[in-house]
Amino acid sequence: MAAAGRWRAGLALLAVALGLGGTGAEQTEEHLKREHSLSKPYQGVGSASSGLWDLLGNAMVMTQFIRLTPDVQSKQGAVWNRVPCYLRDWEMQVHFKIHGQGKKNLNGDGFAIWYTKDRMQPGPVFGSKDNFLGLGVFVDTYPNEEKQQERVFPYISAMVNNGSLTYDHDRDGRPTELGGCTAMVRNLNHDTFLVIRYVKRRLTVLIDIDGKHEWRDCIDVPGVHLPRGYYFGTSSVTGDLSDNHDIISLKLYQLTVERTPEEEKRDREVFLPMVDNLKLPGMEAPLEPMSGLALFLIVFFSLVAIVFAIVIGIIIYNKWQEQSRKHFY
Repeated sequence: MAAAGRWRAGLALLAVALGLGGTGAEQTEEHLKREHSLSKPYQGVGSASSGLWDLLGNAMVMTQFIRLTPDVQSKQGAVWNRVPCYLRDWEMQVHFKIHGQGKKNLNGDGFAIWYTKDRMQPGPVFGSKDNFLGLGVFVDTYPNEEKQQERVFPYISAMVNNGSLTYDHDRDGRPTELGGCTAMVRNLNHDTFLVIRYVKRRLTVLIDIDGKHEWRDCIDVPGVHLPRGYYFGTSSVTGDLSDNHDIISLKLYQLTVERTPEEEKRDREVFLPMVDNLKLPGMEAPLEPMSGLALFLIVFFSLVAIVFAIVIGIIIYNKWQEQSRKHFY
């Protein structure tokens, strides 16, 4: 209990560090949303008639955790929330464990945390569908790109997709990632945590993996626009290499944050995921609608040009007829 208290206190300090809590005009409050949370004893998980979470593939409910995939080759599994999330500002806390018999770089492949429009659709991206709509945060434990030297695995990265992007496995998702960090999370004897925070269009990911109950920055991206009404889930996959990928808890908190009128205008509802100053295929900025005056001027000058062309045409035709008559006589 003391460790849990220190952990929550650390999150409070995190809120202050991010400028989300504290004094003055801006304050934040947290409320656990049980309909979007998953914790022991996992009652009703996978039940067809009750419960808030569905299991997919090889995922299994155990006493102390939900195992997305066992340490066996060619497995994939997922757990998905049944309730769409309509919160504007939120924080997802993930308590997880990755372990197995494989030695360094002889294990795989990792797991993903999702906030997407579609749910319960298996696929090649850590056990879930590609070309997704929404947010994916990936805990990648195996380097597929052989030539890269500077990146150390396991590696955490994030991706926002409008449905047009393909996750590049051969390059470990580099072409579409928003940011990331190395996170040595395998075969540890202490708890490992990850927090995804989405507040005022700012996406941050922090990790607590050293057993010190201290948060470390991993990803910080402003200008992230995510629609409401998407689903939370987590999935995993193993291939020729494998690991146990266990989820101990997923806890979603609603964050109540004060906004200025300017922030309210900036944070208006969106219907497709996007990131400011990041060009995604199919997401070109829409053209500004023309004003009434501009439309009137375009029509007016177009008509003038047409009339002018007709007059010039008549003059040329009359001159041609005169020349024809002179030649005839």
